[in-house]
Amino acid sequence: MIYLDNHATTRVDPRVVDAMLPFFLEAYGNAGSVGHAFGETASEAVEQSRAAIAAGIGAEPREIVFTSGATEGNNLAIRGVAERTRRRGNHLVSVQTEHQAVLGPLARLAKRDCEVTLLEVEHHSSAPASDRAGWLDPQKVADALRDDTVLVSVMLANNEIGVIQPLTEIGTICRERGVLLHCDATQAVGKIPVDVQQLRVDLMSFSAHKIYGPKGVGALYVRRRDPIVRLEPLIIGGGQEAGRRSGTLNTPGIVGFAAALDLCMAELPAEAQRQADLRDKLWAGLRQQIENLQLCGPKLDASSRLPGNLNVSFGDVDGEALQMAMNGLAVSSGASCASTDPGPSHVLLALGMNEDQARSSLRFGLGRFNNEDEIERASGIVARAIQKLRKIASD
Repeated sequence: MIYLDNHATTRVDPRVVDAMLPFFLEAYGNAGSVGHAFGETASEAVEQSRAAIAAGIGAEPREIVFTSGATEGNNLAIRGVAERTRRRGNHLVSVQTEHQAVLGPLARLAKRDCEVTLLEVEHHSSAPASDRAGWLDPQKVADALRDDTVLVSVMLANNEIGVIQPLTEIGTICRERGVLLHCDATQAVGKIPVDVQQLRVDLMSFSAHKIYGPKGVGALYVRRRDPIVRLEPLIIGGGQEAGRRSGTLNTPGIVGFAAALDLCMAELPAEAQRQADLRDKLWAGLRQQIENLQLCGPKLDASSRLPGNLNVSFGDVDGEALQMAMNGLAVSSGASCASTDPGPSHVLLALGMNEDQARSSLRFGLGRFNNEDEIERASGIVARAIQKLRKIASD
């Protein structure tokens, strides 16, 4: 089986497993139990990991809040700000192409007493901007801000089409207007350079399992100065994480998270180029063997798109049927961002694609453990499946 679904999750790196094992089997104390050696060892490991993760994104250790993952981090950021700033305003701004972990909390708030504005992105049909399809024009953010706007939420890199958004420009606009900026950076951290100071974000969510770390652990960056950001906690009852997120800390997961990010940062420039080369090879192989293809999202270059991302619409072929026909290849259908949602991708529809085009797409997510031989075989598997399905449809 060739695994090309690394945007969904990644294999845990064996080096990360090695770092975690002692905290399952030997140093298994509760990091909150600092009255004995077991707890103190766990607490020290957590704080060392916190410092390492903070350094990886240009933050201070006290600005890192550990969560169960980016979904919880997004909820804490969006709902936490909305609850805390209710007296000041109730207007929130985001983007149509955000992950459901952002759109869901916004929809929940909209049903209460908040107003939500979802901005459009560049369409495939808008020449010459089609090279950056899915890109958010910062001017649209500026135009959407009001006196009662309290939060803008824009993801750094899209989970379906890999488009990289101009967060620094958006952050500058928000800072000038006194509006907080949250960023879902789940797909970006560890894959492209991410610095919270350079991006000018006030809150940022990310997760370990997208960067060859364990599932069930993530972090929310919360700015502590210029300005200080205060959140209403979602989970209370223990006071952990300075009262921002109660619950027993996942010490092995946190240690694994730090180890995973350290490895990504050490290998980032070379690995990003390697994945981009493999991605371009896959795209060339598909184009050579298959007719009627469309690249979904922006052009394939380092400034526009994640290095390991490729999303392709195959025309007149259902993406889910194509998945089932490709024995030996694990990818995601662009027709759904969640297994519980049978509809076409809201991201691709936001690019101006019709439902048939959206349903005929596949998302390829390349990662650390993919190699050139796998990419060559993958393009052949897709081509044979396409030919089979098109022949059946024509008979």
